[in-house]
Amino acid sequence: MEQPIDVLQKFWGFTSFRDPQEAVIQSVLEEKDVLALMPTGGGKSICFQVPTLMRPGLTLVVTPLIALMKDQVKQLHDLGIKAEAIHTGMSSREIDIKLDNCIYGAIKFLYLSPERLKSELFRSRLSRMNVQLLVVDEAHCISEWGYDFRPSYRNIAEIRELLPNKSVLALTATATVEVKEDIVRQLEFRQDNVLQVSFARPSISYQVDVCDDKTGKLIQLVRKSKGSSLVYVNTRKKCRTITMALQRERIKAAFYHGGMAPGERSRAQEQWLNDQIPVMVATNAFGMGINKPDVRLVVHHDMPDHLESYYQEAGRGGRDNKPAAAILLYQQGDMELIKQRKLQEFPELEYLRSMYQHLANYYQLATGSVADESYDFDLEDFSHKYQQKPLQAYHAIKKLKMFGYLEMTEDLYQPAQFRFTANHQQVYEFQIANARFDNLIKALLRSYGGELFSFPVNINVSRIGRLLQWELSQVNQALQKLQELNLGVYQPGKDQPQIMFTTPRMDPDRLKFDKKSYQERKERELSKLKSIYQYVLNNRLCRSIQLLEYFGETNNHKCGICDVCSDLVPSPDFKLMAKDIREQLTRSPQTLIGLSKNLNHHPQHVAQMVQQMLDRREIGYDKLERLCLLNLSV
Repeated sequence: MEQPIDVLQKFWGFTSFRDPQEAVIQSVLEEKDVLALMPTGGGKSICFQVPTLMRPGLTLVVTPLIALMKDQVKQLHDLGIKAEAIHTGMSSREIDIKLDNCIYGAIKFLYLSPERLKSELFRSRLSRMNVQLLVVDEAHCISEWGYDFRPSYRNIAEIRELLPNKSVLALTATATVEVKEDIVRQLEFRQDNVLQVSFARPSISYQVDVCDDKTGKLIQLVRKSKGSSLVYVNTRKKCRTITMALQRERIKAAFYHGGMAPGERSRAQEQWLNDQIPVMVATNAFGMGINKPDVRLVVHHDMPDHLESYYQEAGRGGRDNKPAAAILLYQQGDMELIKQRKLQEFPELEYLRSMYQHLANYYQLATGSVADESYDFDLEDFSHKYQQKPLQAYHAIKKLKMFGYLEMTEDLYQPAQFRFTANHQQVYEFQIANARFDNLIKALLRSYGGELFSFPVNINVSRIGRLLQWELSQVNQALQKLQELNLGVYQPGKDQPQIMFTTPRMDPDRLKFDKKSYQERKERELSKLKSIYQYVLNNRLCRSIQLLEYFGETNNHKCGICDVCSDLVPSPDFKLMAKDIREQLTRSPQTLIGLSKNLNHHPQHVAQMVQQMLDRREIGYDKLERLCLLNLSV
């Protein structure tokens, strides 16, 4: 009988599993429900791909990450394994064909977004599929306590009812104790079965650097680094400005964000992966599915929203288990800045209603109409047409998605695809009868072979045009004509964000928003900001221990390499420090950085004491955002 290790070696060439892959696979083979917590890059996909290949039937993989879907489907195709993906940007006809393939075409893996689970088309076909396993990727999204809650994930429990006695494998890289318990409850596990590796990353030196000139400090850090560096910022604009600052210092750097053209993103990513460019400056759009082992430095130039994302992004360093540094740069005002940004992410509910109406008008959807198709979305054009601030409109659309009324992809690049629906003989007869299409069909078959008869194949329309010496528009028109003649299915390439209404178009007044839940979600997000702020200010406890405690892991062993452990400064005398701070502020208001320079105390200790004095309202900020005394009698 074939063993898991045999499948691993046959398809991937590995001779051993990582912990806890083998235990997870065994649970799946025993048809148990299991929640597996594994770090980013820890090989989560192996946990469901290996057991799927050992048994008849297909595995459903629910994931919100289109880039991951496309990447894994390509990797599986390269291994000779049949897989399909259904996501926003596809026509209803293309989806129909893919679902048929899952019933009749020996497909082993079907990747789809959680919003698709509500589709009547999908549910009607599901009963005819031979499903062996349901996989929930990014499982933390099902929990309101998680950092990326998506109500559409709650549809998964309903799907379980349509798949009686089928086990569930839930996967995530980060989850607190609350989130783990919520995942098990929401997915209606038949047994409590959680497998995880330690969150400890002994190769990473976690550091917080309080500094006045963050860009200057960044330049120092990347110059000292002897390997690849990854710099995270919070905005697309900052990607460009920080990259230019590095380039002015003759440091090779590139940037990456979701608003770039697909070709530009791919080029920047490849240059960094191939070590042509040592420094990548990016928003959090970069990194998912990237497994570069030799990243020696990860710098957060901007403060992250929460410890979950910080841990994931910092964990992209030192994947080869060699020393790496994860450094968070902190500056006075960062906390207030990120708090204001977080508040902007929660618009008033009435504003959501107005945005829903604008979107319906934008796409000319009548009340009650069902939009089976997704639409190209141009935020700038939409905002100009309805006189909205683009950032406000963007946050409103994100919240409409959170409430389950829209599906939106921000970073979609869908290459053109073609598949013959007619068989070989029918295509041959068509060529004889329609000479004007003969060269096109020959070019397709020579370039992409017989796979065109099995499943949709990504095609390069420009390349086909060059082979035929046709204009791009001619190739597109001819391929669309083949579809009209029922010879094949053609999906033109797309590189714009996509929007789809996930329910029949409603009157805005009938939209249901849970005000209490919305407010609670807002408060939880602000609470997560406090957690990372406490992490920044806590320079008494090992950084690694702080992170482990946040995720509910007990470990009293100091890492010995973080800024706290390596700091030999003796424990501070906080009474003396408070006295020194008051004396300095009696003379004149000062910034936190200036105050730290004027005191004979460690800057992180000063930052901590300042926060305590702010909390007690002994000190505050003046109109110039300088620290000043509020009560001179204290």
